[in-house]
Formats: sequence, structure tokens, C-alpha cells
Amino acid sequence: MGKELFLEIGTEEIPAAFLQKALEDMKEMAASILTENHLQHGAIQTMGTPRRLCLVVADLHEKQDDMVVEKLGPAKKAAFDANGQLTPAAQGFAKSQSVDFSAIETVTTDKGEYLCVRKQLPGAAAMDILPPLLLKLVTEIPFRKSMRWSDYDFRFARPIHWIAALYGAEIVPFAVEDIASGNSSRGHRFMSNTSFVVSGFTDYLEKARANYVIVDPEERKKIILEEIHAIAAEVGGKPIVDPDLLDTVTFLVEYPNAVCGSFSSDYLKLPREVLITSMISHQKYFPVVAENNDLMAHFITINNTRPRDPALVRRGNEKVIRARLSDADFFFQEDQKTRLDDRVEDLKQVIFHTKLGTSFEKVQRFRQLALYLADQIDPALCPLVDRTAYIAKADLDTRMVGEFPELQGIMGREYSLREGENPLVAQAVYEHYLPIAAAGALPETEPGAIVSIADKLDTIAGFFGVNVIPSGTADPYALRRQAIGIINIILHKKYNLDMGQLTDASLRILGEKITRPPADVKKDVLDFFRNRFEYQMGLQGFSYDVIHAVMAANEWNLYRCGKKIKALEAFKTHTDFLSLTAAVKRVENISKGFSAKGSVDPDLFENQTEADLFSSCKAISATTLRHIREEDFSSALGELTKLKEPIDLFFDAVLVMAKEEKIKHNRLFLLREVSSLFHGIADFTYISTDN
Repeated sequence: MGKELFLEIGTEEIPAAFLQKALEDMKEMAASILTENHLQHGAIQTMGTPRRLCLVVADLHEKQDDMVVEKLGPAKKAAFDANGQLTPAAQGFAKSQSVDFSAIETVTTDKGEYLCVRKQLPGAAAMDILPPLLLKLVTEIPFRKSMRWSDYDFRFARPIHWIAALYGAEIVPFAVEDIASGNSSRGHRFMSNTSFVVSGFTDYLEKARANYVIVDPEERKKIILEEIHAIAAEVGGKPIVDPDLLDTVTFLVEYPNAVCGSFSSDYLKLPREVLITSMISHQKYFPVVAENNDLMAHFITINNTRPRDPALVRRGNEKVIRARLSDADFFFQEDQKTRLDDRVEDLKQVIFHTKLGTSFEKVQRFRQLALYLADQIDPALCPLVDRTAYIAKADLDTRMVGEFPELQGIMGREYSLREGENPLVAQAVYEHYLPIAAAGALPETEPGAIVSIADKLDTIAGFFGVNVIPSGTADPYALRRQAIGIINIILHKKYNLDMGQLTDASLRILGEKITRPPADVKKDVLDFFRNRFEYQMGLQGFSYDVIHAVMAANEWNLYRCGKKIKALEAFKTHTDFLSLTAAVKRVENISKGFSAKGSVDPDLFENQTEADLFSSCKAISATTLRHIREEDFSSALGELTKLKEPIDLFFDAVLVMAKEEKIKHNRLFLLREVSSLFHGIADFTYISTDN
């Protein structure tokens, strides 16, 4: 049996964005530290508020597990001399281990027989080793940003004010700088700013609650949800519950209390997104909507205290949102005094990147690339695509987007509609920013999808061209996300686009902006897309050997690659899959690297199996290639199974590497023809045939 281990780190207010990960890391680190130190334990929990990080470990054993330690000595052959007497090496080993030689054993290892001492070490008492372990845990919790305070060298997210550490009812003694652990915690900073002694986790939770601290974030979240729904119902509405906002406010407070406020209904004339962004992103308020989902002139804020005068709190928040919405209304009215077409010219004054020019230059580049794309997909789209690309970035010059960057694209759509723009173009202006997240919503309109691909590819090719390439976790321009966005759009819209040709077009348009050899840039860009595409396919559950096999065939039409992967994955269940793959691998391995010019000459066949394989290949060739052109890869694979028996018989009867050069070459030409049919789908040498 064991005892409960409880740890609380009391701090100044830690940013909400840090807390959830800190608690997850704390839990993982505790499990790792205890396991490494042979301390058995039960469940581990972490909880926290802005002012405290808590850890509780159930049933932590009172001592380490006993351990058997093996210490290898010299090799057996070096332990005895020719007379069978102990050598100095053996004697020295016994002495260094403080044992009589009779206690030494001989063990067999991969390198031969060696002397060995086995010692049973009794486990240390948990209370003896917990102080340094908890010190290690506290001092090594990682944070996105940390700080020093006072004259300490130690860093933490925010200054530490107290530490409570108990094993059972006993204090675990350790100190972080001059902050010593104890058995007391503290209440809410404003509602109960006092210390209280705790005897364990359950006692701690009860006393914390009595001192206006709800330690469990899930409980705080539940309270918040209950209160915002109840308050919204009082005004005849329901809250918009943004998950990110809910997480944020949960970790902003220790004792949540909801208050409903209102603003002038005149502001409801502003675009819905402007109001929601003002409330959620800037003020951390929950907007309220009516049953028909129309926004109401109400909001709900979550306070960290139970206010003595809720009306005073409400008026304070109403004053803040009124100022924010007043600014938004002013920006909205002012922005409409200048047309988007005129703002495009103003982008000449906006630097996109010092090595890649202005935002105006970027617009001109991806506008040209978008037209290239549209011409391949549907030339009739060119006028809509051209117009979309031209005004796509114009809203970056507006005061509204300057104040609310989250509204880029949204305001472009709104202003273009108010200027009488084609609704399809207006929607595409918004959609060209999509997807905003790796798994986010994708453009639905064709112009939006095409301009999105063009804009993102210009960014990727441009940065690779000036050697600004993601490395490790560093990706300041979100190039990985943009590449995944392009891939997902292509798959979603089923675009038959060759990424190699598309990259060439982008690099041509970038022209002198590129400071590296275009061939090197193209290779790096395609490798970048290959890695992202393979990752995306893996997320969908496809086998990596299948993914690699398809990509190794050097097809850069990602939509077709996706269909090939799906077909080949399904083909794995075919009864002939393993034997056919094995046969094709023999073909590939023997013909690999053969580059002589020429073709099969049937007059040089010396064995009937050569003629049979050649005729079988010719018999299925036209049908197989037609299926591949029509992207019916399952049927193409079905045709290719007809070559399994002719290939096997060929290898059973024929020595490919014949002494006579022309016979050998003719057989290699035949195998190369067979290989080329399979390469229309994949490079089968990458397929795993392990059962």
C-alpha cells in the first residue's frame, strides 16, 4: 500500500494560454520521474487555476522497488592465467565490488563470457527521495515563455509565492530558491486573501472552495456553461459558445461568475463578424443570439469574483464594449469612402517581405498564377478569377482590418458586396484565405479555390526561392500549413494539376526575386509537398508503404496520387497481391538502372516464356493504359494481375543476364516494358510483403 502525494505550486497569475499544456506536461513528467525512480503509484491527476498548479498521485508506494544490479567485469578468458589462477584483473574486479570471488558469476553475452556480480539493492524510502524529485519536477516544467524575478536565477512562467507538498500527512521538504515547501495554501486573491493549512488533496479541495477557489478546470468550465446558458435565456437568447473562448476564460478565473450586459441595437447594423470578433477576440465576451440565430444586443462576461454590485460590473463592461463598437462603426464607415480598386494601388506602400517585394507585387504574381491555373481547370473562369485575385488583398489597407486582423477576407467580402461586386467574386475574396487552420473549412467556389492555391504557392515558392525555409519547429510564415491547405483544396476540388508544372510556373513568375537556382528551388518545394502529402494520406489511414510506392513513381498530380493510393490499398486484399508484388519486385530489381536505347525484338526470343510474357504484356497494355488515363486504377490493377503467371514462368525458364549481349539486352527491354506498365500506378519495390 502507499500514500497520497500532493503538490501545489502557488504563483502570480499565469497566462491562460500557458496553463493547459503546463498541466499536461506536469502530469507526464511526474509519471516519468516516478517510473524512472522505481516508485510504484496509482492514478495521477493535475488541476490548476491562474494562481496554482496542482498534482496529486494516488497510492504512491512508501519505498522504491528492490533492484538487482548487474556489474560486468573482465572477460572470463582474462580472469584466469594458464595455471587456472586468478589474474590481477579478476582480483581487482572482486575488490572493486567489495565481494569475495566466490560471489562472482560467469554470464554469456553477445561478446562472449564475462565475470559478473549481481547485487540486490534495497529500495530507498519514498520520503527520502521525494524532495529532490519534486524539486526537479517544479524546476523543469516547460513554458512558452518564462521569467526571472527578484535576484533569482531560477525561471518560471510567473513568480512563485508558495509551495505545498505532502506525502500522506507529512510535509515533503524542499525549496525553490528561498521558497520552502509547507502544508498551507492560499485562497482567492480578492475574495479570501488568506492562508489555510491542508492535510491532503480532498481536504485541500474543500478548503479551497470555502476560500472561493474552484481548482478543477472541468468544474469551472461546467459552471461557466451553466451560467451563460441560464443568463442568456433570461434575455430570450442563447450564447455562442466558442470552444477556444471557453477554454480561455476557464483558465482566466478561479471563481467564475457570469454577468450579462447589453449595447445599443444600432450597432447590429455592423457586419455580424465584426461584432463577434469584437466580443470574442478582443473582450473575451460570449455573444448572444436569438432562436433564429440573429445576433442580439447582449453579451455575457465571466468575472473572477462574485461582485457586490453586478450592475456596476455590467456598466463597466458595457462602457468598454461601447467604445470598441464605436471605433468599429467609425472604421466601417470610413473604409467605405475608398473603393477596393483604389486600395489595390495603395498596396504598393505595404511591404510583404523585404526579399519578395510589396503586397502589390505579390498580388500581381499570384494573379498571373491564378489565371494559369484557371486556364487548366476551366478557361471560362478566367474573368472571375482575375477579378478575385486583383481585389483579394485590398482590405489589408482598410482601417477595420488594421484594427481587427482576424477580419481579413471577411471585410473584403463585405466591402465588395456593398460596392456592387459579383457575389461569387465577393465570396471568393473571403475564401482565398481558407483554410485558416490545417483541418479548417475549404473554399467552395472555384475562383476562391484557384486564387487560394495561387496565393499560397506564390508564398511557398517565394520563400523557398530566397532560402527562407522551415526548419525543425521554426516555421514563421506558416508554410507547412499553407502547403497542407493547397493539398486539401486539390483533393477536395478534385483538380487534376501537376505540381511540378505549377511550381515551374510560379518560379517563372517570381523571376528575379529568386536568389537560388530555380531547379534547386523546385526540388525543395516538391519534396516539401511530398512530405506534407504523405503525412496527410497517413492521417487518413493509408499504409505508408503504399503511399511511398505511389509517390516514388514520380507522379505530381496529387489528386491522381490520392486515387492510386486508395486503389492500391484496397488491392492489398486481392488473393494475388503478395505473389504479384514479389514478381514485380524481381522485374524491377533486375531491370533497375538499365538505360540502353532500343525495344523488344521478338526474333531474338530463345524461349517460349519470353514470347508468352511479351504477348501478355501487349494484350493488356492498351486496356491498362486506358484505365490509367480514365483514373480507374482498380481496373488497371486487375489487368496487371494477368502478368503474374507469365512473369513467374519467364523467371523459371530464362536467365536474363545471358552471355550474348543482344539476348541479354532484349530480355532487359522486355522487363522494362513490363515495369513501365506497373509504374503507371506505383513503384512496387516500396511495397512491404511481410505478413
